[in-house]
Amino acid sequence: MKRYSFLVGLLLSLIMLNSCDLFDLSENPKGFITPDKYFNTSAQIETVLTGCMYRAFHSWSGYAYNPALHRHSDQEEGGDLIIGLNHGSDIYALHFANIKDINFALRSIIDRGLEGTSQEEVEQLVGQLKFLRAWNYFQLVRMWGGMQILTEDDTGDYFIQLPKRSSVEETYAFIIQDFEEAIDKLPEDWGAFGRPNKWVAKALLAKAYLTMATAPLNDASYYSKAASLAKEVIDSHKYSLVEDIRDVFSMATEEGPEMMWSFVANDECPSTDPRIWSTIYGWGDYSADQVWVDSTYNEQPRKHVYLETHDKNGTSATELGRNAGIQKYLYDTQENFDRGFTTVNIPIIRYADVLLIFAEAENMSNGGPTQAAVDAINSVINRANDYQPNPNYPLLTTNMTQEAFDKAVIHERNLELCFEYDRWNDIVRKRILYEVTREEYKHNFSESDYLFPIPESEIRLNPNIEQNPGY
Repeated sequence: MKRYSFLVGLLLSLIMLNSCDLFDLSENPKGFITPDKYFNTSAQIETVLTGCMYRAFHSWSGYAYNPALHRHSDQEEGGDLIIGLNHGSDIYALHFANIKDINFALRSIIDRGLEGTSQEEVEQLVGQLKFLRAWNYFQLVRMWGGMQILTEDDTGDYFIQLPKRSSVEETYAFIIQDFEEAIDKLPEDWGAFGRPNKWVAKALLAKAYLTMATAPLNDASYYSKAASLAKEVIDSHKYSLVEDIRDVFSMATEEGPEMMWSFVANDECPSTDPRIWSTIYGWGDYSADQVWVDSTYNEQPRKHVYLETHDKNGTSATELGRNAGIQKYLYDTQENFDRGFTTVNIPIIRYADVLLIFAEAENMSNGGPTQAAVDAINSVINRANDYQPNPNYPLLTTNMTQEAFDKAVIHERNLELCFEYDRWNDIVRKRILYEVTREEYKHNFSESDYLFPIPESEIRLNPNIEQNPGY
């Protein structure tokens, strides 16, 4: 045993003395590609763009299937203002995964450029990356508050740094910077649907400005900025409302003229089984809150186009013992519905939203509704009423007070943009959660409900991250 131990010790000593020759432990790995050195061509950058959108939206994942994310709004069934510590943690994680990939791609372009790619194409790719980073942060700040800002300059320390959270104001400053650069670099039109263009970037920046004008920043100076940008999009005449309310979410119009940018499903990457949206013929994983349907949604043609209120025989959902389903995402073929397959897109920004952004911002920045603000919202309401006078939901006028008009705009956003991942953000920025919560759940309300909790895993991994109040 002593001889064996001696030989082992001698062998280890020889290995240590000659380790550089035997194993070459210098930090010069052969054939190992780090993330910031992978992206050498435009095609490789394209994988980041498509990969980020796939991470955010594909069958049974991300925004294609997340019935709990905004369940505590007044629209969806099941919200009781008891918000768990990991509420929305998968959405939080996917946005930061996207930001990481985007930053590595940007770092590679800065360091080495792209082989065989014109300067114009490089600029457009950078514009798309900056746009996507801004959108990811815009989603995060509205649900979780001020975020840790990670840029292409941080990639060298990506796996060791423990950044602190920036303020809400600092986070929005970063979002504005990225959107503005995207506006400068993106083309006005790609010639095909799917990619964000200059007008989409302007529309989302207008929405960011509108959010900054309301809670929690409450900086009213941003109303005029939001109105100005939204007006630019309107005056471009690139987009328009689909004329017939019954066609807004048809398969024939899901790529325009109203749909500006959306989560896109196709045959290779379908959306989640469409039966999740139907309570009458499907599973109803998502269903409308029946109190909201009955007491908030005004009677009009749009109600029965956007909501599954009756079966094919005219029997109401309530008579069948069910809540209303979400008709918006059920306009695929019956064959696809039966086989659990759909290529229905879910909007991120629609032209109707831009009209309502303009109406709200124009009213608030001018001390009352201008004719332009009235015309913008009435174009949406008129379509909802099938272009017929509707005493249940009349058109707006310039005789309204600023406050009454503002409430009417928020109400119209509630109806027109229902189940498009938008209502919760309006509730938060207008601070109306207690007001719109069902009576039996009001006792669960607290001001901390306006932010979701930072996921527990994030808190454990980064001691510099502070949890949101109340969790």
